[in-house]
Amino acid sequence: MVRIIANPGILGGKPIVEGTRLSVEHILGLLASGMSHAEIIADYPILTEESIRAVLAYAAKALRNEIFIDVVSDRDGDS
Repeated sequence: MVRIIANPGILGGKPIVEGTRLSVEHILGLLASGMSHAEIIADYPILTEESIRAVLAYAAKALRNEIFIDVVSDRDGDS
């Protein structure tokens, strides 16, 4: 299961796809510019269809004010 997390030590705490330094904002921008899922995955092979769907689900929840995000710190092993 792909999770969207926030870590104050990565991108200033912006929501990211866990295990990457790719922000939800960046991926949404790529989609908004017209890139297909396949094009995004080709440019960022660390991403999967599941991770792109997780970004879209996160955005939908954010619009409904239903965000519950895991906030992690460097002490959690993300150094």
